[in-house]
Amino acid sequence: MIWTLPNILTVLRLLAAPALVVVFVFLPRPAADWAGLTIFVGASATDYIDGWMARAWEQQSKLGTMLDPIADKAMVVIALMVLAAYSDLALHLVLPAGLILFREVFVSGMREFLGEVAGTLKVTRLAKWKTASQMVAIAVLLAHGILQYSLGDAVFGMDQSVVDEILSGAVEDESGLNWRVAAVDWSSWGGIALLWLAAVLTCITGADYFLKARPHLRG
Repeated sequence: MIWTLPNILTVLRLLAAPALVVVFVFLPRPAADWAGLTIFVGASATDYIDGWMARAWEQQSKLGTMLDPIADKAMVVIALMVLAAYSDLALHLVLPAGLILFREVFVSGMREFLGEVAGTLKVTRLAKWKTASQMVAIAVLLAHGILQYSLGDAVFGMDQSVVDEILSGAVEDESGLNWRVAAVDWSSWGGIALLWLAAVLTCITGADYFLKARPHLRG
């Protein structure tokens, strides 16, 4: 095994996946949300950086080729699991997250069955957009957790009726809470919409991969 910088970044991205769970288990909120978002965004950035370095420096390796998609899927799958467990939007995320997980398991199973043939099925541009959309959606949803707890800190100690009026938009609060409420609202529905977009792209690329693999599955 050659420890090139691209391979090191790929391994770090792989290790970042379980680290995401660790911070939510052991850190209080919103510290866990901040740490989780930092880990996820940093790991997502290496997805582009390590590939670019490997090509630019001619340091592509079999190890990196194997670990790169594993690290991507581990980050996405574990991040979705964390959101399902800790996000207040969990009920809205279960269906799109389930579609994404189903596709990833299905395609991974096909690749394992096809063996060397799977290497001949090129990654499409839409598949890259799929991965990018998943990571953006998850980042927005993790940021939503930060905003949600920030709003909670801001309204701590206020009378519940005042809090309810602010959240409903019935009153303009002088402390500037309205923009926080709006940010929480936009991050929640924006994150859900982005995750559904990612789910649709994920299913489309899964169907495309299956159709390309069909000739190798006959008999």
